[in-house]
Amino acid sequence: MLLLRVTAPALETHCYVVASGEGRPAVVVDPGAGAAGPVAELLARHRLTVGAVVLTHGHADHLWDAAEVAGDAPVYAAAPDLYRLDDPAGALGPELGPMFAQLAGTPWRRPPGAAPIPGALLSGGGAELVPGVPVRAVPAPGHTEGSVVLLVRGPVDAPGVLPDGAEPDADGTYTVGLCGDVIFAGSMGRTDLPGGDEKEMASTLRTLGRALPPATVLLPGHGPATVLAHELATNPYLREALGTR
Repeated sequence: MLLLRVTAPALETHCYVVASGEGRPAVVVDPGAGAAGPVAELLARHRLTVGAVVLTHGHADHLWDAAEVAGDAPVYAAAPDLYRLDDPAGALGPELGPMFAQLAGTPWRRPPGAAPIPGALLSGGGAELVPGVPVRAVPAPGHTEGSVVLLVRGPVDAPGVLPDGAEPDADGTYTVGLCGDVIFAGSMGRTDLPGGDEKEMASTLRTLGRALPPATVLLPGHGPATVLAHELATNPYLREALGTR
């Protein structure tokens, strides 16, 4: 499994590209403002095409270039966050919204193919949005109403993406969580923006901390990658949610 990353200039939001290998269709996750050009270069370098775009949540910095990146491909977001695609800057509130719209530098275009994340991704082992890349979408509200963690599993070719301390299972596979703004290395997503909920976030952190394997690689929307085991031992927000502080 090929796992690549570019970082959009607006708020340094990470965008991830996942494909079963070179020359295959890819899933693009969270193409933020300014990501379209670097993503196009990455796709060309690895002979990839866009099969689907998936959003971890509906904040403007994670989706601004979705229409340009997707082209004719579908764009998926969790149903509770779909309303944000009507006016993602406005959904940030009257203070942050205008600031982000100016920072983005381009007008918002709602992806014509925007749709709810398919139900098959939300249950069991998930489903393949493109051949060879099964994705499971785990609801993770708190940062926004419709935040999700996208889980992928397999042998990983991820130059410069995996953090120190990441180790494959005995069969050579990794469990990788593309976690948007749910959890960061040493921190968590803020809950004071419109649609955020501190209690929901604490519940989400408890669920993730108990349900995911400790070896899960966490690839957040901002900042460095990490491993769940490290966060279980050191992240004060995760430890407080689990009652292990």
